[in-house]
Amino acid sequence: DEIRRTRLLLQNSGKTLSEPIQNDQTKQAFLLSLSSVHPDTDKIIPVLFRPPAFLPISLPLVIASSLQLQAKQTFFCQFVFHTYTTGFTLLNGNGTTKAEEYSLQQKQIFYSLGAISYAACIGALPLVFMNRYTLKSLLTQLVVRKLLPAPLLGLMSAFTVAVVRSPEFENGIEVMDRNGKVVGLSRKAGEKAVKETALSRAVLFGTTFFLPAVLTHFVERAKFAKTPRALASVRMLMITSVLAGMLPVSLSMFPQCGEIKRADLEPEILSSTDETELFYNRGI
Repeated sequence: DEIRRTRLLLQNSGKTLSEPIQNDQTKQAFLLSLSSVHPDTDKIIPVLFRPPAFLPISLPLVIASSLQLQAKQTFFCQFVFHTYTTGFTLLNGNGTTKAEEYSLQQKQIFYSLGAISYAACIGALPLVFMNRYTLKSLLTQLVVRKLLPAPLLGLMSAFTVAVVRSPEFENGIEVMDRNGKVVGLSRKAGEKAVKETALSRAVLFGTTFFLPAVLTHFVERAKFAKTPRALASVRMLMITSVLAGMLPVSLSMFPQCGEIKRADLEPEILSSTDETELFYNRGI
């Protein structure tokens, strides 16, 4: 109800994002609308999957996934982690993909389940091999527990985004001129949107795993943390700091309102507009 009242206030104010906002009430209304309403479908996003909820919910899942205790625990933690990030991707992706609604939703559910299961298995696979073949050397421990998790989580995060949002580059997304008029459906714009989102997600979680592992290694060698509990606390603090710092970097790597040159689009769109640049919603 509050969101609906906010949207009504914005409509009655007649302001747009490009105009200066003097009224604090209108400013807060814009922030609430931007963070809780899907820009394509105008549907209200569930609370747990809104952008402001991403950090507090994903942080404990990232910390749990980074523990690297046993293969089963790692699989479970990463399954829950990828389930949340996949749900976030689905609800914050581009909402203009054109297909039969039922078949599209069914396809995305199957794709999501497959991508989540595969990503969790890949995350736990190094530990499975290490335990199965009793590889307990220091080098193996270093590679499996320190070096592999970061690139694997980054790659799997990008993989789940690409799989779950694959209907966007299979069926195309809407592209608009600078006045907001829909010009047509473009698979190339869909491909660009998915690639940019997948890359930003890989950078976010790859860095969040990599930097704390490196810094913790130096803290451990320098013996700044005297006990295992102190070392674990330092590690959690580093993960929290890096994730909090990298989240705005990841979201701002590519503009939310993506641009694509007219020459890069399909022939049928080229013939329907004279604009040199067109726009689309990239999604998060």
